Amino acid sequence: MFRVSLRFIVALSLLVGIQQSVVAQRPWEQYLDMLADVADVESAAWESAYEDLCELEEHPMDVNTITREDLERFPFLNAMDIENICYYVYRYAPLKSLGELAMIEGMDYAKRQLLTFFLYIGETQEQRFPKLQNIVKYGRSDLLVTGKVPFYKRKGDDNGYLGYPYRHSIRYNFHYGDYLKAGVVAAQDAGEPFFANKNKDGYDFYSYYLMLRKLGRFKTVVLGKYRANFGLGLVINNDFMLGKAAAITTFGRSNASFSPHSSTMSANYLQGAAATVTLLKGLDLSAFLSYLPIDGTLNDEDGTIATIVDAGYHRTESELERKNNSKQFTTGANLHYFNSGFHASATFLFTSLNRDLRPNTNTLYRRFYASGNDFWNVSVDYGYTGSRFSVNGETATGDCGAIATLNSLTLKINDELSLMALQRFYGKKYYSLYALSFSEGGHVQDESGVYAGLSWHPSRKLDMSFYSDFAYFAWPKYQASLASRSWDHLLTASYDFGKWVLAGRYRLKMRQKDNEDNTGLLYRTEHRGRLSAVYQNDKLQLKTQADVVCCNFTKQSTGWMVSQNARYVFNKTINASLSLGYFHTDDYDSRVYSYERGMLYAFNFPVFYGEGIRYMGMIRADISRNLMVQARLATTNYFDRSTIGTGYQLIAHSSMTDLDIQLRWKF
Repeated sequence: MFRVSLRFIVALSLLVGIQQSVVAQRPWEQYLDMLADVADVESAAWESAYEDLCELEEHPMDVNTITREDLERFPFLNAMDIENICYYVYRYAPLKSLGELAMIEGMDYAKRQLLTFFLYIGETQEQRFPKLQNIVKYGRSDLLVTGKVPFYKRKGDDNGYLGYPYRHSIRYNFHYGDYLKAGVVAAQDAGEPFFANKNKDGYDFYSYYLMLRKLGRFKTVVLGKYRANFGLGLVINNDFMLGKAAAITTFGRSNASFSPHSSTMSANYLQGAAATVTLLKGLDLSAFLSYLPIDGTLNDEDGTIATIVDAGYHRTESELERKNNSKQFTTGANLHYFNSGFHASATFLFTSLNRDLRPNTNTLYRRFYASGNDFWNVSVDYGYTGSRFSVNGETATGDCGAIATLNSLTLKINDELSLMALQRFYGKKYYSLYALSFSEGGHVQDESGVYAGLSWHPSRKLDMSFYSDFAYFAWPKYQASLASRSWDHLLTASYDFGKWVLAGRYRLKMRQKDNEDNTGLLYRTEHRGRLSAVYQNDKLQLKTQADVVCCNFTKQSTGWMVSQNARYVFNKTINASLSLGYFHTDDYDSRVYSYERGMLYAFNFPVFYGEGIRYMGMIRADISRNLMVQARLATTNYFDRSTIGTGYQLIAHSSMTDLDIQLRWKF
């Protein structure tokens, strides 16, 4: 006990010391941090959302030429916000200052502040697609090189992994305003062969894209790798979902959009061509075509696909054998009508695999997983968005013969109070290979539920939100051999004192799972609480945070963490960030997480369990207007173990340290 207490005292002393000696987050990162929970930060969809917001910040949009599709990329805007912004820009363009955002009806102060990081006022408004010579002359390029060096060895580095232990990537992007964007992304995970084995072309993953916008009747044309998002995601959504906390103010937007896949993520995208063309005023037709190699775990007896693998790792012989061993053809179309707030659209999707998909349906919870090699889905989505309320829905079916439907109502009582209600029913036999939408179970299948939330801003300083979500699963789920239920609640609040912002959150989540002898179901109950304080002035930003977790199932598990983030701006050229945290949890069930500032496009919400200290230091130098370099050193030191990880990821030490280096050149 004395040993643990001493370490805690040392850690706490260091936390206080940092406060006395040394901007931890950009406002939009603070927004994500408020919304994030363990289940969210461990998902690939959250990483995709983070990269998309980084991209938007690096390449802001001209507010005077912004479209509804552009605004739908911002996760903090709801359908009413988007409609009100479009109406204001249409009526009063050209805007002369971002300060005019304050004139938009229903737009609260926090959202206006967030938008200023992603928008700018263009000097001129071009009425047609620019000439080639202007694109070549005035287009801008940026090159981003990132590397990660581990100061430890994994078991697989000596025997198992086919490549070296370094991770690195290159991003090149060329853009001309809102009209043209082209780029190439090359990424290599640690342990993957480089210019060897199946990676004879160098990097393990490449993404390339060309996007043209506002090309006459063609609203968007995309070639290469891209993402598609239609309706509410019951048929296809390659974008992202930010979870239930964000749904209070953002869910219910009916999307019909394409965007380039400029991420290092080697999954959840299409490859080929896509376009959106305006047929008549308010009537758009979108069509897309994709042919994509995919990874699959094959059944030994007949070579069919047991599981489609989207992890993207190709480090070992078995992982490389799965690389691109199957092919996926996808095509689809969406007809979208919008007029005076009303919208309606229809989506069609067809997917064909060159091998049959044959999951192990003998396992009860997999009984209705998608199987075969040809799949189709159709859906209709519908709704109305006014200045004070929004109604949206989508209903889908397919070759499965089942139905999925999702409907939401958002009501803005006044500028301070908004309410939202959401209902969903996903049949146990429904499936779509590309579906991603609101759910508790993680899949658009076998779930019915009701969600209610409210967002209250009684003053410019105080923000509060609450939701409650009930879900019922008629068919057995993983670790639940009978029909089961879940209940999820979250309350958040923040108060702005000027230079200080205090925030708190409490989440209670209950979900039924099998008891120890699998004879019945028990509720797994999880309590998560957080308190944080942020101080900021022109040079310094500090964030102190305390987290506590209590999980009850077959046993009780508790955990907590205290952490400190700090950033100091020395001058226009150099700034530095530090973070330190002490964590102590009984096991993985009571794991905690904490935001850390990271490299551009790097998702940093590390999750911790056991006992230990996490510390990080980062320095950034903007050598010139066009050249930036930054380095980040981070260490996790565990007190309760002599090794970290398992299998090929095993590290034969109680600590692990990584160095990240990044260089960006704009030209």
